[in-house]
Amino acid sequence: MLRTCTLLLTNYRSPSHLHQLLDRTHTGISFSRRSFSVTIPSFPSDSSIKMTDGESPKPTEPRLSASLILINSHNEILLVQRNSQARSFAGQHVFPGGNFDAKQDTSLEWTAIRETFEEAGLLLALSDTPSQLLDVDFTQAREAVHGGQTTFSTFLINNNLRADIDTLMPFTTWVTPPSSARRFRTKFFVAFLRDSVSGGLYSGREHLPTPDGGQEVIRTRFLHPESAIEEFRTGKIGLFPPQYYILETLRPMLTGSSSTESQRNAIQTLSRTAFGRMVINPKLFHVNDGVDEAFVYEGDELRGGPKGRLHRMVVGRKGAAFSQMNLWRNFDLFTQCPVEVHIPKL
Repeated sequence: MLRTCTLLLTNYRSPSHLHQLLDRTHTGISFSRRSFSVTIPSFPSDSSIKMTDGESPKPTEPRLSASLILINSHNEILLVQRNSQARSFAGQHVFPGGNFDAKQDTSLEWTAIRETFEEAGLLLALSDTPSQLLDVDFTQAREAVHGGQTTFSTFLINNNLRADIDTLMPFTTWVTPPSSARRFRTKFFVAFLRDSVSGGLYSGREHLPTPDGGQEVIRTRFLHPESAIEEFRTGKIGLFPPQYYILETLRPMLTGSSSTESQRNAIQTLSRTAFGRMVINPKLFHVNDGVDEAFVYEGDELRGGPKGRLHRMVVGRKGAAFSQMNLWRNFDLFTQCPVEVHIPKL
């Protein structure tokens, strides 16, 4: 049985003049651009690096999907633990998300909001008549949408709601390697969760995610990026490279336990740069005479980038799960991210 979900009425909008101001002076951001770059020792020489063999000669076409990185006022990020019997990411902690559904989704932003509602019981929506929302049976609606008895659009229309897609900002796209049997082209979005909304409705109410009854998700919670990475390193939770990469990117930006305007501005600014549009197609290499594996990303010197440019994840595995991950990245995220020109149509 599904537990009660929570309606989120979001009203946060980034100031329209912010990017011009930042381009000129970066005033108001407490983080320098340098703070997002990582300087590391030289990676092993090319003689110890080999690209792995065995990629499928006929890779499957990746399915379009979306995932939402939802940040609350305590600088914590929503993570959901997948059911151990799930076909994809079984038992792992991920951001809520799923496949684009052409029958009911109008955009990938819509997909991300719908999947977050289904998996975590959190709804990013707007309404012109918020007082009517108190009578909506969200648990029943969530179950009906998740089970396919009604569409997400029908639920919103019947309750005078509209998905708050404008609050979502692009935050990289990841494509599963061709060697994988199940492939996805996942567009990640980031959004800020407010503890209260205008007009006083739900003012001061804490928004708590809930699992979907075990259909896909068995646990939901907000975690600070630092805590999530520490739990992964100590074996308490499982992560995949895209989630680890994004958590590491946000970790130095979301310091402290209270969200500030400068922190939100920094993330918004990063989303507007090439980073937000960056498409990552990992290629797996064996390094250190075949001892270690590394996913090498766009812009790395091994992928045609400038000499000395590093953009890769060195990983260790235990079976199919990742037991260790270390991100090697030594360029400015705001100005030097590679961008894929081709964007597939929905």
